[in-house]
Amino acid sequence: MGLDLGSKTIGVAVSDAMGWTAQGIETIKIDEAKNEFGFNRLGKIINEHEVSKIVLGLPKNMNGTLGPRAEISQTFASKLEKKYKLPVILWDERLTTMAAERVLLEADMSRGKRKKVIDKMAAVMILQGYLDSQTKS
Repeated sequence: MGLDLGSKTIGVAVSDAMGWTAQGIETIKIDEAKNEFGFNRLGKIINEHEVSKIVLGLPKNMNGTLGPRAEISQTFASKLEKKYKLPVILWDERLTTMAAERVLLEADMSRGKRKKVIDKMAAVMILQGYLDSQTKS
């Protein structure tokens, strides 16, 4: 399962059974300020899709350093590992949201529709990047 964590939403993607392709599942509304991270819905998705590993986007700065958003992702990764007893891989997500935006623009999708699917699309790109790295090794 691939996740793109934002302050208001989490984009969710899962891979096919062979672990070759990532598909977007949904965007879960969360409230970071209230410490509400959609754990109930994530748990249902994990069970439904028999998830064995979570790939969470790690938003590094362009120079490779970690900022406040990356620290939030690291804390979230720890919570996921404890709650679901699954390994969580932090995956460099630099430029995934911009790449997702470009794909959606090229598909001539309206701003309103893009806003609804951008996080899910970023989750797909995070997970697909990880899957592709595993087939090369």
